[in-house]
Amino acid sequence: MGAMVKQVFGELSEQLRRYGQQHVLRWWNDLDAAQRDSLIEQIRRIDFEAVRSMLDGRNNPGGDVGDESEIRPAARVVRLPKEPVEEQAWSAAVERGNQALASGKVGVILVAGGQGTRLGFQHPKGMLPIGPVSGATLFQILAEQLLARSRRAGSPLPCYVMTSDATHDETIAFFRQHGCFGLNAGDVRFFKQGTMPAVDRRTGNILLAEKGAIAMSPDGHGGMLDALHLSGCLDDMRRRGVELLYYHQVDNPTAIVCDPAFLGFHILRDSEMSTKVVAKRDASEKMGVVVDRGGKTQIVEYIDLPPSLARAVDEGGNLLHWAGNTAIHVFSRKFLDRLVAENMRLPLPCSAKKVPFLDDAGNVVVPETENAIKFERFIFDVLPCARSALVVEADRAREFNPVKNAEGNDSPETARAAMHAVYRGWLYSAGIDLPDGRPIEISPLFALDAEDVKKRLSPDRRFDGPVFLN
Repeated sequence: MGAMVKQVFGELSEQLRRYGQQHVLRWWNDLDAAQRDSLIEQIRRIDFEAVRSMLDGRNNPGGDVGDESEIRPAARVVRLPKEPVEEQAWSAAVERGNQALASGKVGVILVAGGQGTRLGFQHPKGMLPIGPVSGATLFQILAEQLLARSRRAGSPLPCYVMTSDATHDETIAFFRQHGCFGLNAGDVRFFKQGTMPAVDRRTGNILLAEKGAIAMSPDGHGGMLDALHLSGCLDDMRRRGVELLYYHQVDNPTAIVCDPAFLGFHILRDSEMSTKVVAKRDASEKMGVVVDRGGKTQIVEYIDLPPSLARAVDEGGNLLHWAGNTAIHVFSRKFLDRLVAENMRLPLPCSAKKVPFLDDAGNVVVPETENAIKFERFIFDVLPCARSALVVEADRAREFNPVKNAEGNDSPETARAAMHAVYRGWLYSAGIDLPDGRPIEISPLFALDAEDVKKRLSPDRRFDGPVFLN
């Protein structure tokens, strides 16, 4: 072993010893130079202090909501309009949002680090075919919506796509294969979220996947802050003059990308972080809720909300904590800058998972039960850090139809049905009523909303067979 290698080995050994993780170097002598370099880099990327902190509290991983009496429905909420004065407020927000889009000061963050494993799809989830007629992928539908929005605004809308180790290369290749779906390649940047090691559930030891590889997993969408900073994307935003970031996830094909109303309310209400919510189906739905606690707006995960609060109703019998988190946000870029400058460290909630690992004999073990703890940050945990936060209600049927399960609720089947219902409604508003059951799909490049359809189709337009307007 050369002098330099010995020095590195000694430094790593000391670091690992301080955290009780010396076993990570157990197979050092079996590794070649390339494998050692790779292992060194993996070790250097680990936030050992965060791991130790979370292990110390892993039996109560951030789920304590404290005094229940302090939890109240979010106060700064814009509900869907019902009265004329509310309609006027929404119209004003749309106008202000469109002004922002035309100014070139809006960018998009698309979270696309997940795989379609739960759907039986062995690729990045964004590559899943979802178009009711065309079979267009999630990536295509969302990218073409962004393209149409930028054309309408007359200004580019730079897109920052957050991937993971598992999806990065395939996602970039897919975008290149499809010419970035019409977007200017220079306006699309890809950056990877960070990773965290999986640890043994019983001992807290970091697990090895191979002799020279740590069992790592993505650190969640909360890793976005560090990833934006380290990748240079925040610098790119500043250079472009981007002041607002529209954040959404790849699994929701009916999301309204760069919704002018949402952007407008964010600006008009002087918000640093705004969150879209929808009404929960019922008290038992597994959905985080937006609440106020101690004068701060925050999101409480469904597993952390006491049943008594989840079931609580108002005088009209409606859920008190109805505001379900859609994972659609608007961030002011300066807010993200401040969090990075302050070295904001988000909590690292942990969950039990089944993780293959290398045993003491150097054999790979595929566990049958949950043997490991994984750590994952959530971006919504920055909400209480905002000096001013806003909650805006969305029409659930129109805007929130995620693809998370292979079947049942939130599945490809329900998402396609929701898309079909949206498109059918647009045609109906244009005076075109089609028979039930006829497949319908409207590309974002044809229309972004019902008003676009009215402008492009006359009421006497007739269709035979499946309808695909592109």
